Amino acid sequence: MRRSEIVEAARSWVGTPYLHQASLRAVGCDCLGLVRGVWRELLGSEPEMAPPYSPEWAEAVGRETLLEAAERHFVRCEDIRAGTVLLFRWTAGTPAKHVGIAVAPEQFVHAYDGAGRAVEGALAPMWRRRLAATFDFPGVTD
Repeated sequence: MRRSEIVEAARSWVGTPYLHQASLRAVGCDCLGLVRGVWRELLGSEPEMAPPYSPEWAEAVGRETLLEAAERHFVRCEDIRAGTVLLFRWTAGTPAKHVGIAVAPEQFVHAYDGAGRAVEGALAPMWRRRLAATFDFPGVTD
């Protein structure tokens, strides 16, 4: 799969209403649902199903559930390029609980309740400070 395919797939989710735990383009998604949907479009069936989770799941569980799942199914990388999966921590010392997909080194697509939908935005310093890990989809090529 090429990076351009990942970008095209991620951008196709822009405008999808924010809906906690959902993963249906144009119907509803949260940040994880967006990444899950892009995976299904490009790779087929998801490698594992996400269990039900509350909006405060990371704080309640207190472990790196999202990071651990990413390490099982994605490939760690150092550079942010088009198609890179980005994991974020809202605050230092807490588990990563937000995810998006870079569409360029300085832009990414993500969904969060504050925006009310999936959006494309700048990977501004505020986001870079919160970056916890970066991954590529398996089998990605340039």
